[in-house]
Order: sequence, then C-alpha cells, then structure tokens
Amino acid sequence: MQTLYGWFRRHPTLVDSGWGLLLLVLAALAGRGVRPGGYHLWSVYLAFCLALAVLLSLRRRWPNAVTAAAAALGLFQLAAGFHPTSADVALLAIAYTAANVGRPWASRLALFAGLLAGPLTALRFEIGIPPQPMLERALFGLFFSTPLAACWVLGRLTRTRRAYYAQLEDRAARLERERDAQSKIAVAAERARIARELHDVVAHNVSVMIVQADGAAYVLDSSPEQARNALETIASTGRQALAEMRRLLGILRSSDAGDAYVPQPGVEQLPELIEQARTSGLPVVLSVQGEPRALPRGVELTAYRIVQEALTNVRKHGGPGASATVRLAFGTDGLDLAVEDDGRGSTAELAREGGRDGLGHGLIGMRERVGMVGGSIRAEPLPGGGFGILARLPLQPDGSHPSPSRGAAS
Repeated sequence: MQTLYGWFRRHPTLVDSGWGLLLLVLAALAGRGVRPGGYHLWSVYLAFCLALAVLLSLRRRWPNAVTAAAAALGLFQLAAGFHPTSADVALLAIAYTAANVGRPWASRLALFAGLLAGPLTALRFEIGIPPQPMLERALFGLFFSTPLAACWVLGRLTRTRRAYYAQLEDRAARLERERDAQSKIAVAAERARIARELHDVVAHNVSVMIVQADGAAYVLDSSPEQARNALETIASTGRQALAEMRRLLGILRSSDAGDAYVPQPGVEQLPELIEQARTSGLPVVLSVQGEPRALPRGVELTAYRIVQEALTNVRKHGGPGASATVRLAFGTDGLDLAVEDDGRGSTAELAREGGRDGLGHGLIGMRERVGMVGGSIRAEPLPGGGFGILARLPLQPDGSHPSPSRGAAS
C-alpha cells in the first residue's frame, strides 16, 4: 500500500487524468445538461466536459492558468445553458488546488467564482420549488456554493499548515546551524585558552630551566655547590611545569573536566613566582600599594600570568644585568599592575625574535587575557631605557574568594 501511495505521489498528472476520464464518462452517460434542439449540440456538450477533464488533469502543473480557464468555462456553461453535471466535480478540485498552491490572484479568483457559482446557477436555471422570488432563489443558490467554498477553505488550510511546517523545519535547521557555529566558537575559544596556558607554563618554566642550566654549566668546576643548587632548581621547575601540563592535558582527555584541571594561580602566588625569578638570577622588587582585597578568579589568574610572562620576557630579552620591578596598586575600582625593567628595551632585533613589539605570542596572550576581564594593557619601551607593561584590571568585590594579607613591599 505504501508503494502504491508513493507511486501516486510521483505521478500526480497521470492520477488526475484518470479522474478526469472517469468524470468525462459519467457526464457523457448522464447527458442531462443538454437541452434538445438548436445550439445545444451534443458535440459542444462533450467538448465542454472534455475541457473540464483536461483542466482537472493539468491543475497541479499549471494551477494559475487552469483556475482562469475554469472560471471562463463556468461562465460558458451558464451562457450555453448546460445544467450542472458530474463533470463539474472537476471545479471542486480546481478550487482546492488554487487555494493550496496557486498565486494570490488565482486563489482569490477561485473563491470569488465559487461564491458566485451557486446564486448564478440558481438564477439561470430556476433551481428550487416554483414559484419563488428571485432573491429567494439567489439565497437558495448559495447552498450550491458551499462545496466550492469548502474545497477552497480546505486548500487554504493545507497551504497554511505546509507553510507552518516549512517554517518549523527552517527554524530547526537554522538553530542547528547556530548550535554548530556556537560549538565551533566554543572549541576555538577553549583551544585558544589552552594555548595561552601552555605558552605561559612552558615559556616561563623552560626559560628558568635554561638560565639555571647555563649557570650550572658555568660554575660546575669552580663552584659545585652552586651547580647543585641550580640543578635542584631545574628539577623543581621541571616538576612544576609537568604538573601544570598534566592538568591542562586532563581537559583534553576528559569531557567532564572542570576547574579542578585548570591551573588557577593568583596574586597570592606572586611572591613565589618572584622568588623563583630571583633564584634564576633576575633581581626583582615587588611593591604593593593600597589595601589588598579579594579579587575575582579571572582577575587573579590574569594578573599572575601578566607578571609571569613579563618576567620571562625580561630574562629572554633584557640582556645581562637587567633587573625588574613589579608594582601592584589596589584602587577603589581597579587593580593597576606594572612590570618594568632596565634592560635593552625594544629593538628591531627583538622584533625579529618575536619578543616585545607585540609580534610574539606572549603579548598577544596578555592582551587576550586582559580583554576577557574588561581591562586595558599597554606595552612600550620606557623613556630612560628598558621596557614596561602597564595593565589595569577592573575589580569586583567578592567575599567568597578571600585573599591573604600581603606586605607593602618585598
């Protein structure tokens, strides 16, 4: 049965032609619409019925033209005096098709013609029990318009339902595309975040290990104790980097990864970071101004990563004998963070190295982090020599994240 139904849907013209042929045969057998004598010829009546059958078979291929032709045939039937016949059933199907798939003008024409068909037929052929006034005959003729109007309403409802379903499908497809786009954006953002974390962890810890390894190689023969301390620092730094990288890789391996896998150092870890930089041979002074307060988690991590990346850049590009100063200033509505050094500053050579002219990944990562918390950052050479990174991070009081008290300077 399903196969037969599918075949009918694939061959609508052939199906309509079969129905048209059936109506033509029934109309020819009835023959009651032809009055004897004169111009009401049998051949004209058959031609009229054949025209209705042809229009029925073509209604879904050319609905607009068929609607106009059917209206013209209806007027011809009234003028020729052909009584309603079984072939007129084709007009019901044509009215349905015009309302279902026809253009607006064709749909309105089908409705208008259908509403007038009954009264005009009643007036033309005096349908009813005589004698009746003309108005009563016209009102009685409205009864004959009911099938045409009902078919038109059914076609209109089918058209509305089809448009509603199409709108739902389009909305579902659009939502699916938007969901895919949001998923891609989320994946790209997560990859960028992981890349920033990996860069911060690897660049900082590896630079410390390289400096310590160079120092150990230099004093290996003359001062074995200093070389041993340097090796211990390398081992400790390597273990720390390995632990943070494992936490980051946990995000990629587990779909349930949450904050527990993400390294979340904050401002309270800055003394440890600065002490690590001092151990690697970089003199650093930390200065804290204002009253320390609880910071949002994102601001904590951003401030830590800015200091970490800035100190890494000083070790890499500051040159021998460079020193750095880290200043934190807690204001009423923001945290001012400055990392300045007295090294070589910004040169064309450093730009080619991708270090401090905004060409490297470090400064790009800083700008991305600061932008995520709604802050601002400026990185530029200092007038007296050296390089400075100035950032302002907005503060939002958060009592759920307590911060330990810090000294004014170290």
